[in-house]
This record gives sequence, C-alpha cells and structure tokens, in this order.
Amino acid sequence: MGLMDILTIIIPSTLLWASPLIFTALGGAFSEKSGVVNIGLEGLMVIGAFSSIVFNLAYADTLGGATPWVALVVAMIIGALLSVLHAVASITFRADQVVSGVAINLLAVGAALFLVKRIYGKGQTDIIQESFGKVDIPLLSDIPIIGEIFFSNTYWPPFVAILVSFIIWYVMYKTPFGLRLRSVGEHPMAADTMGINVTKMRYIGVILSGALAGIGGGVYAQSISSDFGHATISGQGFMALAALIFGKWHPLGTMGAALFFGFAQSISIIGNSLPFLENIPSVYLLIAPYVLTILALTGFIGRADAPKASGTPYIKGTR
Repeated sequence: MGLMDILTIIIPSTLLWASPLIFTALGGAFSEKSGVVNIGLEGLMVIGAFSSIVFNLAYADTLGGATPWVALVVAMIIGALLSVLHAVASITFRADQVVSGVAINLLAVGAALFLVKRIYGKGQTDIIQESFGKVDIPLLSDIPIIGEIFFSNTYWPPFVAILVSFIIWYVMYKTPFGLRLRSVGEHPMAADTMGINVTKMRYIGVILSGALAGIGGGVYAQSISSDFGHATISGQGFMALAALIFGKWHPLGTMGAALFFGFAQSISIIGNSLPFLENIPSVYLLIAPYVLTILALTGFIGRADAPKASGTPYIKGTR
C-alpha cells in the first residue's frame, strides 16, 4: 500500500469523525464565551442523534435524498430547546452550572432510550436508509493529487463544519454581536454598565451551543452509526469539550483540535487496515482517542485561559 493509498483512506475518515466534534465544540465555544460552562454537550449530542434518526426513519420516503439535511434542522431545534433547561437553571436560577450540565446529560440519555423503547419496542432504532453517503466534491475532486486525497470519495458534513468554523470565528471576533457575547463572559458588570443585557446574551450563547451540539449529534448518527442506541454517543460530547479547551476557546483552534481528535478516532476504526498499525491489538487502537484526549488536556489545560467569568452566575450590581 503506497502513501497515496494510505492518505486517501486516512484523510476522508479523519474529516468524517471530526465533523460532529467540530459542530459540538463550536457550540461549547458560544456557551463558554458568554460565561456559562456547558458540561451537557454529551446529552445535547444524544438528543440530536436521537431526534435526527427518528425523523429520518419517519420521513425518508417523503423527503428522499434531502432527509438527512432536514433531519439536521430538526436535531438543531431539539438541541436548542433542551439547552433552554440548562440556561434557565444556570442563568435565571443561578444553579451550579456543572451540576446543571450533568443533569442535562442524564436527562437526555434517559429520555431518548425511554422513547426509543416506546416507539420501536426495542433498545435501538432501525437502520436509516437515507444517510450522508460518500460523494465526489464537484470541480475540487478534479484537482490533481489534492482532489483525490481531500475531495474524492468523501462526505459533505466535514466541509460544512469547516466553513461554519470560519463563519463563527468572523461572527465572534469581527461583529458587534461577537464583542457583546465575549464581553459578558469576560466582565459582565462592565458589559452591563455599557447597556448590554447580560442575561439575554448568555441565553443566546447557551441556546446556540445546544443547536450546534444537536447538529453534531445528528451528523454522527446519520453518517457514522446509521441508527440510535444506548452507545451511539459514547464520549464524543466530552471529547468535543476537550477540543474546546485544547483549542483555547477559539473557533479555529477548536476546529484544529477537533480534527486531531477526529484523526485519533478514525485510526481506532481503520488502524487494522493500515500497514504500520495492522499488528497493534485492536483494543489499544480503540482506547487511543480517550488516552490522547487526557494527554492533550494534561499537557495544555494549564496554559489555556478560559473566559474570566465562565462558570460564575451574574447578579446585577455585583462584581
């Protein structure tokens, strides 16, 4: 197997596994930049995966090839609605944000599995027929060498995720909205004295995090697992949170970190088909993404500065 053959296997797989992490981690960036810690990304991914698969199975015959994309919109809406619970608890009632996030994780998993059993009479859904299949990106796939590696036999969601990363970077750092969002996460009292509604901005940040995490779960379910069960989302939300920290809460850094973790996840799946990894026991490949997550955090978390007011409820008139 030549270098080109290896790259044409590794790169599309890396991009595929990274795309749910990118969407979810970018959602976490919105929440944390506004000053609200969102440990509930895992649960938001779960509910996004569940809702997208249920919608896909119900409407595939009607919508045809557009079903996965419409299902992502549904996952986005459901994720945003669930995140409102976290916003109400942590912003309005000033509950502990970590505890609220953990509650979201438990609620999402429990509710999704309960509904799956009620709807399908078993522990997992059926396999979807309309998914994000492999495609050749028009025009770009015709580029010599690069086209074959990056844009042939690949998937649409990773490129959408990368594009969204740049859009979010622009919104967060080049627009008045982004400045207001970051200000309430750094110094909410100063923002309040300038006439910025801290509560409103934090609600927006948390709801956007739920919407993007829902999309992340929908992408994972419809492009990787193709169904929903108790193990469909198994740590990807926490990995996205790690990517957010590893990327120092910056949208483009977060995207890069998510690509790194996506690479680790893809190697755990395709490693046995690569000549330089074929003799490594599969169990080591399967635990590699989680080990790399821990190593990345222990190596970089001390040098990554979170938004100063992240995790601190704001009470008007107090510092």
